[in-house]
Amino acid sequence: MKIWPIVTGVAVALTLVACKSPTPPKGVKPITGFDASRYLGKWYEIARLENRFERGLEQVTATYGKRSDGAISVLNRGYDPIKNKWNESEGKASFTGAPTTAALKVSFFGPFYGGYNVIKLDDDYQYALVSGPNRDYLWILSRTKTIPDSVKQDYLNTARSLGFKVDQLVWVKQ
Repeated sequence: MKIWPIVTGVAVALTLVACKSPTPPKGVKPITGFDASRYLGKWYEIARLENRFERGLEQVTATYGKRSDGAISVLNRGYDPIKNKWNESEGKASFTGAPTTAALKVSFFGPFYGGYNVIKLDDDYQYALVSGPNRDYLWILSRTKTIPDSVKQDYLNTARSLGFKVDQLVWVKQ
């Protein structure tokens, strides 16, 4: 049996999947009327659904900037209290459609992209609710290290109504 046709087929399939623009979870709509220039800057991670690349991290921040190629730079940073060190990941984000719709694809390594969808954002760009490509990824972000209880409850209610497991959120130590 020749293995090269199988390997080539798998490689082509993986490349097509890796380069495909991620979409939001079914029934979840990224906000429209989005102004990326107002979203740039530093955000504190208030809560998240735990994921392998942030597991156990504290003092997590995401900083977004404008790149010369039109994309958005991403710098994620968090402190690992067990290893007593800071972890950083640099990546880039691009809109998957119109730049006024907050649906982006983010890459930290090569052609592999994940979805980044702002699904709730206050008028002053101080608090954001962000989902990934499925309901396993959710973040509550803030421009400050804490959020008012009214904002917290509002964002939890929105996430719950969209089918996210808000009872599994990790509240990040800032």
